[in-house]
Amino acid sequence: MKASSKFSKICDIGTVDYRDRIFFTFDMDWCSDEILDYTLDIIDQCQIKCSVFVTNKTILLDRMLNNDDIELAIHPNFNFLLNGEKTNGSSVEEVIKYYITIIPNPISVRAHSLVQGSQILDLYVKYGLIYDCNLFIPWSANIELKPFYHWNPKLIRVPYFWEDDIHLLYNWEWDPRKYLKQSGLKVFNFHPIHLYLNTAKMSEYDDYKRDKLIKENQKAFGIRDFFLQLTEEIKKND
Repeated sequence: MKASSKFSKICDIGTVDYRDRIFFTFDMDWCSDEILDYTLDIIDQCQIKCSVFVTNKTILLDRMLNNDDIELAIHPNFNFLLNGEKTNGSSVEEVIKYYITIIPNPISVRAHSLVQGSQILDLYVKYGLIYDCNLFIPWSANIELKPFYHWNPKLIRVPYFWEDDIHLLYNWEWDPRKYLKQSGLKVFNFHPIHLYLNTAKMSEYDDYKRDKLIKENQKAFGIRDFFLQLTEEIKKND
């Protein structure tokens, strides 16, 4: 199935008019293959283009690599280094080198927990990464966003304005039209676990992390419901 022309991947930003496109991203965040497979089914069902920020190897990598509507990007975790641990590398550079071995030739990156700094950005350039998506500026700030060059013009910084868990923390409204009418760059970020749980409040996710039990919300309007309404609203103007 062909994706709607209104959707684009982060790696397309240099070749399309970003003001006329919607960008969907997904932070994998070590979700199970069952949850990732469920998310990929929804992506196919909704016929969207998107960028998936990968945290780990999975048997589903080939499925994503064989889908031209999905860009595979990296989602390095530097938190271990901040805690004095050496998981996936004993330095920032080693962590980046580890993640770029998971998928072939990634050019987009968003760090877990949005960890960033000048040294990290310079290393992204060194390893051929072009699009950095670490800047979150909430839509409620009412700031028109646009991509911009880092001081090294080989790196383009791509801010984003909406994320599922932050939506819940801010207790934002569910009407997708409210976000789509914002001018400028519009990048939405989702997590597979919140689509799977159809999370309606963060306490549901906290319960999942504590108990490791899947308790799908089937009563209240949640993140999956919003995602489906959002994609339909975008297609109306295709």
